[in-house]
Amino acid sequence: MSVGDSSNASLPTSTLDRLSLVLDSFRSASRLSLTEVSRGTGIPRTSTLRMLEQLVRMGWLRRRGAEYELGDTLAELGTLSLYRDSVDRVVTPLLRELHLVTGHVVHLGVLDGKDVLYLEKVGGSAAPHLRTRVGTRIPARSSTIGKALLASAPRPGVSFGTCITGFGCIGARVGSLGGAEVGLSVSGPMDRLKFDQRHAAPVRMAAAAIAHYFDLTGAAGPRT
Repeated sequence: MSVGDSSNASLPTSTLDRLSLVLDSFRSASRLSLTEVSRGTGIPRTSTLRMLEQLVRMGWLRRRGAEYELGDTLAELGTLSLYRDSVDRVVTPLLRELHLVTGHVVHLGVLDGKDVLYLEKVGGSAAPHLRTRVGTRIPARSSTIGKALLASAPRPGVSFGTCITGFGCIGARVGSLGGAEVGLSVSGPMDRLKFDQRHAAPVRMAAAAIAHYFDLTGAAGPRT
């Protein structure tokens, strides 16, 4: 018997379980209409519509005309999950070391389409006005990480720029990890962060250390 043939009595009663059931519908189809989701889950059409619209507001789904598809939020969570274990075990300690050496805020990001998605942030208390966080997306051409990745791939590169008023950033390419371009940056007050090779050197060294752990390109997977 398919889910759609089930009686209402067999459906989960909690809202969270029903939302999960709706999301599970998209495992086998990239786009679904309201009718298809309602029929596939067995949830009444009115309740299904309410949950679909809630998921759209949350960014978990996106509406395309009369159909729905997975939204950016789920894609971001998937990307973060993909890298989380390696970041926690090896990369974050290297980012913390870079923060201690420079005193600046450190970001690790991955090129996702036309944006840079931040995977890690270290030293945020050093610059409370820099309101970035893990999961933040910034247009690649407006990000020092993005500029380093766009300008230098497949060669190592460094970029300089400003993030907010009075703050400079130095970005460097790490390499290709699982087919995605990864980079890092430091951000600090312009009176302490200079756009020269001396200040760029620690950023380059941290990027090289992370690249070495991931076997330079990441093509062979992280070292164990």
